[in-house]
Parts: sequence; structure tokens; C-alpha cells
Amino acid sequence: MNCIIIDDEPLAREAMEMLVEENKELCLLSMFNNAVSAARFMEEHSVDLIFLDIQMPSITGIEFAHTVSKRTLIIFTTAYTEYALDSYEVDAIDYLVKPIETERFQKAVQKALSYHSLLMKEEKEAIEANVSSEYFFVKSERKYFKVNYADILFIEGLKDYVILQLPEQRIITRMNMKGISELLPQDLFLRVNKSYIVNTRHIDSFDNNDIYIGNYEIAIGNSYRDTFFEEFLMKGKRKG
Repeated sequence: MNCIIIDDEPLAREAMEMLVEENKELCLLSMFNNAVSAARFMEEHSVDLIFLDIQMPSITGIEFAHTVSKRTLIIFTTAYTEYALDSYEVDAIDYLVKPIETERFQKAVQKALSYHSLLMKEEKEAIEANVSSEYFFVKSERKYFKVNYADILFIEGLKDYVILQLPEQRIITRMNMKGISELLPQDLFLRVNKSYIVNTRHIDSFDNNDIYIGNYEIAIGNSYRDTFFEEFLMKGKRKG
């Protein structure tokens, strides 16, 4: 799982970093001393798990947790046991009291991994098993819809759902961007920011900041810009 650490105490961040790096099933993306910086990072990166301190300046861990998608799991870390009840209100996976012992940390991580696996299974079940090279079936409103890859203009991520934008229809299904991207033909689709994947064959024009598909204008994220231009130009050369 991709994870981040949010804690305003440098020593606490270092201690947590050591624990995370000892676990081969965790990939530490970054560390932050405040929730605001972490939120900006999460706009451009997929985060599965947050180790989140509760007492922080400006925005507390509890306040920040209320803004995080349910698809991103939270393990609270704090020196104060009295916040345990508050952590349950935001569906935190676990609550670790500093100083955190290795055995207790591993137990919390295993709990998060188990729940993460359930979420991934749920997302896979939203897609019919019969996936061909030209189409797939997606579950929406208690029915399965056949979707041709070629017909998808773009895909928009919206918290715990994705929206498939077709020429004459929008289909909303419960899945995250990571799950849907694994189903798509890589030679046809490109992710251009945290919330959008576009079908390159439907791109009408673009500049340094935006992509235009029909009447839709989609921003190119800073961390995706170089990859977009490199990949899109390569696709163009291959077609030629």
C-alpha cells in the first residue's frame, strides 16, 4: 500500500518512518508536518493509507480525516489516549499511542492490509469478469452496461466513484482511479491529472495546460505534464 505520514513533530515522523520502512508491504511516498501540505500532495498522488497525528496546528488530524475519501485508510498516531473515541467517528482503521511499539504497529498495518484487500475485491466485483480487448461491462444502478473502450471520451474520478463520459451518456460506478486504470488499454488511455484519464484518440487539441475533447476542457496536472507530452507524442508517432 502507498502511504504517507503526517505529524508536526520531526522526531515522531522519523520514528514512524523507521517502522514503515521495516514493513515490505508498505511504500512510503512522503512525510508532512501539516495537513494542508498533505492535502495538496493527495490531489496529485494515490494514497492508500495515512499515519495521521491528531494534535497539529491549524487543522487537527480529526478535522483532516473528515475530508479524506473512505478509500484512503487512516491509522491515528497520538500521545493522548482520550482521542480514541473521536477516531472511531471517522472510521479510522486503528489508533496507536506514542511511543509506538513495533508489534503494535505491525498489528495495525495487518488490519489495514486486510481491509484494503476487501476494498480492492469490492471494486473488482463492480466489473464483469468477461473483459475483452474491445469492451468491458461495468456495474451501475444495479445493471451491467457494456462499454466499448473506443467510445470513452474520458474518465473522471469523484471520491469513491468514477464517471465514464461517453458521447451521449455518463455512467457512474463505484471504483477508484487506480482500479479503472488497470482495466484500460495502455496504448489508448493516459492519466492527465489526479482526477482524469483521457482517451487520446478523442483529443481534439491541447496546449501546455489543458486538453480539449469536444466541449470539454481538462487541465493537465503539474506532475503529469511531462509524461503526457512524452506518451502522447509517442502514440502519435506509432500511429504514423
